[in-house]
Amino acid sequence: MQTNLADFIRDTAAGREADRILRACVHCGFCNATCPTYQLLGDELDGPRGRVYLMKQMLEGQPVTDKTRLHLDRCLTCRNCESTCPSGVAYGRLVDIGREVIEHRAPRSFAERLHRGLLRKGLLSGRLFALALGTARLARPLLPAALRSRVPERRDAGLRPAAVHARRMLMLGGCVQPALSPDINAATARVLDRLGISLVEIDSGCCGAIDAHLGAAETARERMRRNIDLWWPHIEAGAEAIVITASGCGALIKDYGKLLAEDQAYAAKAERVAALAKDLSEVLSAEDLSCFRPASTKRIAFHPPCTLQHGQQLKGIVEAILARLGYELTPVKDSHLCCGSAGTYSILQPDLSRRLRTNKVANLENGSPELIATANIGCQTHLEAGTELPVVHWITLLDES
Repeated sequence: MQTNLADFIRDTAAGREADRILRACVHCGFCNATCPTYQLLGDELDGPRGRVYLMKQMLEGQPVTDKTRLHLDRCLTCRNCESTCPSGVAYGRLVDIGREVIEHRAPRSFAERLHRGLLRKGLLSGRLFALALGTARLARPLLPAALRSRVPERRDAGLRPAAVHARRMLMLGGCVQPALSPDINAATARVLDRLGISLVEIDSGCCGAIDAHLGAAETARERMRRNIDLWWPHIEAGAEAIVITASGCGALIKDYGKLLAEDQAYAAKAERVAALAKDLSEVLSAEDLSCFRPASTKRIAFHPPCTLQHGQQLKGIVEAILARLGYELTPVKDSHLCCGSAGTYSILQPDLSRRLRTNKVANLENGSPELIATANIGCQTHLEAGTELPVVHWITLLDES
């Protein structure tokens, strides 16, 4: 694709990166075949190819309209198109750049900015989110069914083992996961303890993904720098890896090196952090798991989050671990498609999100599983609101065994 970027971005790092990405696109349209929003809406501008054209026009200085923002807002950033693209177009990174530009060149209305600001505040304040969730749980029996389904029941974390092993790894605490499902990180600590690995959980809060989703790119980079500062002493002390139990966080942390490449003070450290970041499945796939044996071989429908299979390109890794341990995995049609959670997407685009979840749940339930497992807290909470089956993080299955 030929480009002629406008003066405002041409000679910037973001402009040079966007130019490289745009020039890689050959307009083939293969991406539309696997784009969830294109499949739902059938609009070229709600598929990757159309959105690439919209971003190209914007970066070349053409007027930015509400229509441009609408189609970019509808993008899930599931990156399914990246798995499909024969030219290796880094679409997800292009959307990040496009969304940052549009926030400056065509600011949202005050009401939209207020909504997004309150959303960021509520999700990123651990205490505020935990208080709101606790209140909603108390009121759960009184809520209408539609609202009740969106309030997950309390999960018990159980005891965490002391850090006594020579092998040590760090673990991201996360922003909403500690309140929504504290059992995930606790189960991870117990499983790795059984393998002779101690986890040191750093209360670093959000990885930066929520700020990035909501157009606050610079705030997201500030969070990345803060996280690096918190992790760095432990990395220097010999931590083997940064274990991440939410694949959405993993996809972003593995990009820290790219996102902070122009920051002279943090570029090298960010590269090191990105190299150490490991999804939990990557850590366990390299270990001897013979000490784990499930008490019963439950039939499981596994939903691989987009951030795991497309963002991190870790396809089939969790399924292989579960099958290796004796669990029966049911077939799931269109397992490559998004469930509709996508960070804050389920809040900002509720209609599209519900339609995607309805399709996903139908495919997951079709094989008559006993439960649904996944690898991301957002997917887990979103799916849980759309099915009567239990929905769990897959690490809790190993913890039970």
